[in-house]
Amino acid sequence: MKQIKWPLLFFAFASAACMIWTGIAIGFRSPLGTIASLIALVIVMGFGFKTKKKMRENGEL
Repeated sequence: MKQIKWPLLFFAFASAACMIWTGIAIGFRSPLGTIASLIALVIVMGFGFKTKKKMRENGEL
């Protein structure tokens, strides 16, 4: 059985939360909330991909 990569799971859930936040902000017709959630999504996903690359280079994946 493969082990769970907790940092990657965290980034996946955080990215999903940012996507949900985007939908909620659109529902409330909040341009500031929508922009903020999209920026947060890009940042969280960027850190997730960066972490995955680092883990792959260290042979952890």
